[in-house]
Amino acid sequence: MTGWDALIDTPLGPMGATATASGVTRLHFDPRPRSAHSSGGGAHHLHALRTQLAEYFAGQRRHFELPLAATGSVFQHRVWALLRAIDCGDTRSYGELARALGDAGAARAVGLANVQNPLAIIVPCHRVIGANGHLTGYAGGLARKQALLELEGALSKSLF
Repeated sequence: MTGWDALIDTPLGPMGATATASGVTRLHFDPRPRSAHSSGGGAHHLHALRTQLAEYFAGQRRHFELPLAATGSVFQHRVWALLRAIDCGDTRSYGELARALGDAGAARAVGLANVQNPLAIIVPCHRVIGANGHLTGYAGGLARKQALLELEGALSKSLF
């Protein structure tokens, strides 16, 4: 058992995914075996996820329309909701997100919520950059972050 309900091939490497009857619970670029997995019942959500990811990577989808069932704290869910509100092709800084939460000093906490984001790409933490405009950490690696931002038109390939 892999601990994932599905392994999904993408142009940026395989992704592990889990889902329950309530929605997608995890999507991550690190498909190594996990000890915990979903309770099942989410095959239709995984099918929709595969389809929407293929459309996204083909440049045919800019927003995901999937039920999500990720677990996290109230603060994390607030940050993740802000991330989902960042339009494809746009970026925000950690400080901008902290200010949007009403706490300009929460940039580090926003960063931690990004690190703990269980739904790569769907909850687009790759759209968060440093205040100076530079790319900063990404659980999937900076090369993938750059590739995702280029795909979305937020970065010009000629800049790198």
